[in-house]
Amino acid sequence: MTTKENVLTLLMTQAPEFISGEEMAQKLEVSRTAIWKAIKELKKEGYLINSSTNKGYQYLPSDILSAEGIRLYLSEKTPDLSIKILDSSTSTMRDAKLAAVNGEPENTLVVADMQEAPKGRFGRPFFAKKGGGIYMSILLRPNQRFEEMAQYTLIMAVAIAEALDKAAGIVSEIKWVNDIYINGRKVCGILSEAMSDVESGQITNIVIGMGINFAIRQDEFPEDIRDKATSLYSDGQPTITKNELIALIWNRFYKILNEKDTAYLDIYRKKSFVLGKEVTFIQKQVEYQGIAKQINNLGELIVQLPNGDEKALSSGEISLKKIQG
Repeated sequence: MTTKENVLTLLMTQAPEFISGEEMAQKLEVSRTAIWKAIKELKKEGYLINSSTNKGYQYLPSDILSAEGIRLYLSEKTPDLSIKILDSSTSTMRDAKLAAVNGEPENTLVVADMQEAPKGRFGRPFFAKKGGGIYMSILLRPNQRFEEMAQYTLIMAVAIAEALDKAAGIVSEIKWVNDIYINGRKVCGILSEAMSDVESGQITNIVIGMGINFAIRQDEFPEDIRDKATSLYSDGQPTITKNELIALIWNRFYKILNEKDTAYLDIYRKKSFVLGKEVTFIQKQVEYQGIAKQINNLGELIVQLPNGDEKALSSGEISLKKIQG
């Protein structure tokens, strides 16, 4: 890490106590001048740092995205993430896929303060606001078969939903397969894409991306989606930082992943607001209606048609057109 990054980490770890420039210089084995320059750069970037002639420096909480800020809250059991922070990105999914092509390490996490061309499943655009959302994608290398890929989307949905609940004291819901809702309005969308080895049929890379509306006031959403979308803190007054929420999400994601059981499926099903309702979907250009009966262990939605037949809907090919009841 650079001196600036090391100084920021020290300040965050020490907070809310002061730490002297001399102590930082000794711990980092750099000059006092290097510490002073690093503090100056951090303040210029917007970090809130108190300076006292007698006490030294004190970090004050701020909602600036930083790798150091995220790592501060990561669990010891969460892998060492390679974190890239971007001021803006056309698409963090694209950035993570490029990281895969370039041979960058597994668990590379790309986080942007703004996504210029955000898209969800089937290329659908979604609303993004600089500083108001969390836009991130992660690179995984699971070496599994395609039929096992759905579990990552379901695990991700559960991890995000539980993190949102914990952060804001709410009860979120999941719309099959990859949308998180609060009070009937969408707060997050998830997208998973795989890269494979043709000869082995194994998935070599998975990229999971998400856009989370973090702190966007309800009246800031475009009028045409104001009744359909919301943010975690729709009053614009968050009670935790984006860095904390990001860490909460990945701590939960890797905990579920490492447990290697299907307990998360019970949580997913419990949070689903689709099960038991009448759904309309299009498959091979034919429109169907039926009752969503269950979500199987492959993440497929089982829908019972009026004639009693059942259809297993795959997330990669089907989008629910309507949900009633």
